[in-house]
Amino acid sequence: MQTALRVSVPIRILLVEDEFLIAEWVAESLSEQGFAVHTASNARDALRYLAAAPVDVLFTDINLAEAMDGAALARRARQMLPALPVIYASARVAGLEPAQRVPGALFVHKPYEPEAVGRLIMGLFEAANAPLVPELA
Repeated sequence: MQTALRVSVPIRILLVEDEFLIAEWVAESLSEQGFAVHTASNARDALRYLAAAPVDVLFTDINLAEAMDGAALARRARQMLPALPVIYASARVAGLEPAQRVPGALFVHKPYEPEAVGRLIMGLFEAANAPLVPELA
């Protein structure tokens, strides 16, 4: 019987949310779930962070207060990191037109429970790391 060694490294989430209380609440909850969370309140700061630090998931509000919205941020982030998983969130937008979305992105309607977002992120990583062929015992 083979045992698999799994190194437990936290999934690094870049949370982009311009509502301070929401950002604090979600970041705290995701941190409690074992994720490493960095917050940014606008797209400019998020892009700076993406250029300087490793990120495993971009979780961004669509309706950001400054010039660049979350959809444009995700497109720029994908130019920098083509395989970066993206999750959009919004209370005012029911979704994005296909031309505005980055391929494979997910959408979460506000209000949401941060615990559900954590489960969604874990599901993404478990699916990405699942073996393509079932192992024989």
